[in-house]
Amino acid sequence: MESNNCIRVLADESQLKQCKADIAAIERDVQQIAGFLSLAGNEVRLKILFLLQQEEQMCPCDMSDVLDMKVPAVSQHLRKMKDKGLVKFKKVGQIIFYFLNEEHQSLLQPLFKMIQEPSKV
Repeated sequence: MESNNCIRVLADESQLKQCKADIAAIERDVQQIAGFLSLAGNEVRLKILFLLQQEEQMCPCDMSDVLDMKVPAVSQHLRKMKDKGLVKFKKVGQIIFYFLNEEHQSLLQPLFKMIQEPSKV
């Protein structure tokens, strides 16, 4: 079992206290962003999010054609993202259209930019 020993001579107690307060203040946002990123970290879901960003809205049938997947599989991914608030939907007649939740555009835009830029690796 590893111990949590540190070799520093002096700790800046005020700095540590401020850091703890800073972390506590952002805890809710960190949990939310981590949840979104874990959803977007799935290859299929990231592709769906990208499609929704590009097309503004799509139905699961169209997404399944583009992604070469069965509609129920696409719908499962959409449900997970809808449950976490990443996407919203509207029903037009019998068709359900999904679109990105505008509240999370600022979080997703850097991911989309990275996808669209040529790899510099």
